Amino acid sequence: MSEVSNQLPADPISAVGVIASLSKAPDGYYVVAQTTDGSDADLWKDGLFKSKVTRYLCFTRKTGADVVVDVKLIDIKDALPEGFTPVEVTLDTKETATRKSRLCVKSSPCAAAVTAVYDIQMIAKSKYHLVNYACIGEINSMGVWYRMGDVSQHQSSQETSSTAHGDAPANTASKRTTSRPDDEHQSSGNYTMTALDDVPFAIPEKFYENPKEMQQVNLMGITIKSLAEIEEEFQYNFTTERSIAV
Repeated sequence: MSEVSNQLPADPISAVGVIASLSKAPDGYYVVAQTTDGSDADLWKDGLFKSKVTRYLCFTRKTGADVVVDVKLIDIKDALPEGFTPVEVTLDTKETATRKSRLCVKSSPCAAAVTAVYDIQMIAKSKYHLVNYACIGEINSMGVWYRMGDVSQHQSSQETSSTAHGDAPANTASKRTTSRPDDEHQSSGNYTMTALDDVPFAIPEKFYENPKEMQQVNLMGITIKSLAEIEEEFQYNFTTERSIAV
């Protein structure tokens, strides 16, 4: 007998479909190929004659914008419930998905969903029950059961997981702008704090003074002069040299 875990799956179901061949399930889809007691979960098989036509329920928990919040099984002649979408064709061959009954799915944006469908199982005997599951009806003498879960708890667990993996705070980049210029080439993933991090580097105010005043500053005995002062002090007219040449 197949075991059904009492633990809620990590992710809610995001899409439900039907396939014609077990070997042609789309990537990321789980196929309900057997009932909980190990019997064939073919949705199409004929009880009197062995048919070559097969149909199997499948679903995916791929993270997306929407999640499945409800599933219904109605008679083919019944009106479609409001807000539901029928599973009319198979995902792999685009043939009719089911006969006599129609599987209908209701989806909602994940951010707006309070609860969602987390698992779907098939039961061969209608007298059997699954703990924490609800039956939506029977198809081909098999009961279709699904399990609901709280979406907010799922989102909280994802946020907790992200925090546990050490996601960097939003203001990390702004703090690193005060590092030394020669450290700016380091990538954010390999950044290493140094003793000079967060130390402001600024030009002293005395160097913002008027340039004329700076001329009077004596640095180690060296007097800073302007270009005009240098030319006046070292001016030479070459008079002697010119007289000899003449």
